[in-house]
Amino acid sequence: MNVYLAEFIGVTMLIFFGCGVLAGNSLKTSGSHQAGNVAINISWGCTVAMVIYCLGDISGAHINPAVTIMQAVRGTFEWSLVPGYVLAQIAGGMFGGVLVYFQFINHWEKTDDPQAKLTIFVTAPTIRNNLANFFSEYIVTFALVFCILGLDKNTFPSGLKPLAVGCLIFLVGTSFGGVTGAALNPARDLGPRLAHFFLPIPGKGSSDFKYAWIPVVAPIMGAITSGLVHLALYDGVVDYRLYTMIGVTIATFVGIKLISKNEESIHNELIDKVA
Repeated sequence: MNVYLAEFIGVTMLIFFGCGVLAGNSLKTSGSHQAGNVAINISWGCTVAMVIYCLGDISGAHINPAVTIMQAVRGTFEWSLVPGYVLAQIAGGMFGGVLVYFQFINHWEKTDDPQAKLTIFVTAPTIRNNLANFFSEYIVTFALVFCILGLDKNTFPSGLKPLAVGCLIFLVGTSFGGVTGAALNPARDLGPRLAHFFLPIPGKGSSDFKYAWIPVVAPIMGAITSGLVHLALYDGVVDYRLYTMIGVTIATFVGIKLISKNEESIHNELIDKVA
């Protein structure tokens, strides 16, 4: 039970501070309005580092379903613990979103833009393209996980590892956050998105669940692939898991492309009929 509680608290802290700085940046009456992307990414990086420092010895501070599932696929984490970890992480994300709502409860109605309110809680692409957005989340999570696993394989002071992970979060957010928001973590997006859906936020608009599958599925697939590639590179383990994941990845990208092409064709046909 302690490990599940630790994951719940860890993700709650992650969202409370991370989405808290987003709220301060976006809500017009906040004293930190328009703090900027650098401040946002520093806050996310520092939060991740502090959560790992606080809870790493209890649960491993996965604070990310993609990391939990990746470790289980690699054989370094028990599958029996995965459901509890994932549920605790998503619940923590949702509760963190609720705390952010109450922290800024007097500010929501002062900002009119529903999209600004939504992106306090969730990630969103600057240009909507399912294939490109999926690829971005996939490859960025792949890189993040590969670097984190590399810290364990090379000589590196254990006390500095959380700080290094925090720096990685800052680096990823600064480099690619402007593309999709760089979710990297299903709980970071899905939990607060559920909070946004249920909370009585004035003028909040849609919770955009049509996009929600991308920041859930892409990070999981990217993390698993990265973990298996790392296993092959460092330990020489190349087996059915890696081949299966490569096949699933290719099939997913092809499927997204075909579905997107079909949707575009239907859209064009409707436009022609209207014209």
